[in-house]
Amino acid sequence: MSKAIWIGVSLLGAFALGVVASARGESVSSAWFLVAALCIYAIGFRFYSGFLARRVLQLDDARPTPAHRLRDGKDFVPTNRWVVFGHHFAAIAGPGPLVGPILAAQFGYLPGTLYILIGVVIGGAVQDFIILVGSLRRGGKSLGQMVREEIGPLGGAAALVGVLAIMIILIGVLGLVVVNAMFGSPWATSTVGATIPIALAMGLYMVKIRPGRVMEATLIGLAFVILAVFAGRWVDESAALRVFFDLDKKTLALAIIGYGFLASVLPVWLLLAPRDYLSAFIKIGTVALLAAGLLAVAPPVKLPALTQFIDGTGPVFAGKLFPFCFITIACGAISGFHALISSGTTPKLLDRETDARFVGYGAMLMESFVGLMALLSAAVMEPGIYFAINAPAAVIGTTLESAAATISGWGFPLDPLQLETLTRQIGEHTLLSRTGGAPSLAVGMAEIFSQALGGEAVKALWYHFAIMFEALFILTTLDAGTRVGRFMVQDLLGNVYRPLGRTSSLPANVLASGLIVLGWGYFLYQGVVDPLGGINSLWPLFGIANQLLASTALALATTLLVKSARPIFAVTTLVPLAWLLSVTMTAGSQKIWHADRRIGFLAQADHLAAQIAQGLVPPEKLAETQILIFNNRLDAAVTALFMVLVAIVVLDAARVWWQTLRPRGAAPAAEAVPT
Repeated sequence: MSKAIWIGVSLLGAFALGVVASARGESVSSAWFLVAALCIYAIGFRFYSGFLARRVLQLDDARPTPAHRLRDGKDFVPTNRWVVFGHHFAAIAGPGPLVGPILAAQFGYLPGTLYILIGVVIGGAVQDFIILVGSLRRGGKSLGQMVREEIGPLGGAAALVGVLAIMIILIGVLGLVVVNAMFGSPWATSTVGATIPIALAMGLYMVKIRPGRVMEATLIGLAFVILAVFAGRWVDESAALRVFFDLDKKTLALAIIGYGFLASVLPVWLLLAPRDYLSAFIKIGTVALLAAGLLAVAPPVKLPALTQFIDGTGPVFAGKLFPFCFITIACGAISGFHALISSGTTPKLLDRETDARFVGYGAMLMESFVGLMALLSAAVMEPGIYFAINAPAAVIGTTLESAAATISGWGFPLDPLQLETLTRQIGEHTLLSRTGGAPSLAVGMAEIFSQALGGEAVKALWYHFAIMFEALFILTTLDAGTRVGRFMVQDLLGNVYRPLGRTSSLPANVLASGLIVLGWGYFLYQGVVDPLGGINSLWPLFGIANQLLASTALALATTLLVKSARPIFAVTTLVPLAWLLSVTMTAGSQKIWHADRRIGFLAQADHLAAQIAQGLVPPEKLAETQILIFNNRLDAAVTALFMVLVAIVVLDAARVWWQTLRPRGAAPAAEAVPT
């Protein structure tokens, strides 16, 4: 009976995927995407993760986890696997699966769909699962510690520097996505801004006013968040209030930088913990609601399977389908950032070793599902509207008429009146060039939710609820990432002057927080003043950095398997590692040296320098242009640094593989508990 059921699931999934992949011109229901995804996820979890658990990793509940061996009631605590799953998913579910698939939709829906579904099963979930088990068997050690111990001090040092540098880029790009979603929108800015005092009030309520009354604080916090969405409309319609929240990009960037600093310095119970706790409810609830809405409405997909922009001439970002589609999607299929979580708090909480399969592999499947729903939210809208929202003003102009003429010339009809009507329905003043993915997702979600619940009359409320949901998604990663970055900076500073490494020291905290915020704040501000919108250059840089971090994690995972008693199974991580290296090294090389200035950092810097030399830059723009030249050259240097650091880690790992597999090879992996 069980075999018949799984055969049926396999056939249904294959048929649904065939419908999605073979459609050319005819309408395809979004329901087929969901059916294909759920079937593939079910088969991947049941069979492939089962193979990894039983044969490759040989999970054994008789082996005590760090939560039991090192139990301290603070960091190492045996926890129910459902609770750990929720914590792990909330920690890994950043903006990547929301933004990346939407930006990659410029190539059509098919490449992103296939990569999200296939990449997660054989790549992303495998990485998260194996790194989690590796840390679990080594006392909950971090990614950097494991690289240093299993590969060597050279690879470990390269990994430490690389992780810190990648964190800085990652957080800067997250801030840019929030800025592009909220600038010029008093409704969105006031709603998101209100979540900060709400979180502060929740922290005080749970710790000082009514200690332990978590449910009370949760209900009050959720009620005020919903009220903030409604109150945003009042702010937008009030001439006296809207002036305080109608902010330009530069002002918003500075506000986010200030928020990141405060979130890193303030006690974790006062802002970070209650905000993350509150956002976890909103994340899971909204994702479930979006899935239900897609199934209920089943809107047809209007974006073609493939567009002409696979040739590299895309307006959202330049670059051919390979490699740029795959570094853009990033977290929807595989994310190096997850390896930091899988070797961070999660292995310290698992009650049993077999729980690692459910948490490590299963949570990544959930994140992939979020990525697919984000892609669908863009695919169900009119292609002309999608490009009007996501193409930068430098490409389509600043008026509805110029945008309509340009986009219609690409073969995607756009009626200015239609876009103007949609803008008015969602309560905004403009949707043109809201590059960054977040507004596109919010528009798609508002369309789906309004069709399922409430109709056109509540579309504006759904749109701003979606913006708030996305901002919480992103700011949760931004503030937590800033705090993690502060710890990393303090570790480095402590080697120079021991008191600076004390996390209990307020001056040391302020200094380290200032340094990490200064780092990512620079890249955020750079993206804000970029004439191409910032996303064109910084999101590929983010994708390259993230995927290179995944390459580091997979190199470590391969090393662990090579050193085990079952080295043949290292192929399970070696194949995705080879793929990622081919994608990221190609993308990195093109971002540095490509002759097209929309792709190559150095080409853009040379173009701007030539304009200055020819006197084509107005005097009032001269200083800004010189900054852009410096920024492009800095981006090229940072990309090269990432590539060199990861190459060091991988080559050092290859040395260990050779020494281990040859006759009289090296010692087995340094597991805390012998297998």
